[in-house]
Amino acid sequence: MNMTFRKLFAAALTAGLIPHETALAQSAGCAISRDAGARRTLSCPGGVKVTAEAGASFRLSDRNGDGSPDSASLRRKAILVDVDGSQHTGGFQVVTPQAIAAVRGTQWAVDVADGKTSVLVVRGSVAVRRPVGEPVVLSPGEGVDVTSGAEPLLVRRWPAPRVAALLARLGQ
Repeated sequence: MNMTFRKLFAAALTAGLIPHETALAQSAGCAISRDAGARRTLSCPGGVKVTAEAGASFRLSDRNGDGSPDSASLRRKAILVDVDGSQHTGGFQVVTPQAIAAVRGTQWAVDVADGKTSVLVVRGSVAVRRPVGEPVVLSPGEGVDVTSGAEPLLVRRWPAPRVAALLARLGQ
């Protein structure tokens, strides 16, 4: 019976009858809310909160099986991740086609568009790297743009208009 349910669930997900972000968030025990801008906020066990802009394509995973998501796979648009390090054990990472951004407790935004991943730290610090390569560490107000190339990652303090534009897309 359980296998039949999983097959039906997977078929509905594949057919687009159930938005995959919502379905996976619910299976991870997250409460989902939407705002007037069609952004979704997922409040998850273990002090994890993810806000996704309208149209963002992502999946949450609980790789260690503790009931709290510890990873997000982001394919399109932006999410804002807020991890309360006092509640969440272990780290949290966002994996995109170009980069991996990982933390223990902080707030940061990740945006995927036009073959590039952009990461901005709001609070705390975040290590960012390509799937292969050395990481850079970002502090509040700093960001990095990651492409699939091999050049070193360049950490920059983002100008206020760029920060404001990204955070506005995420309802901040």
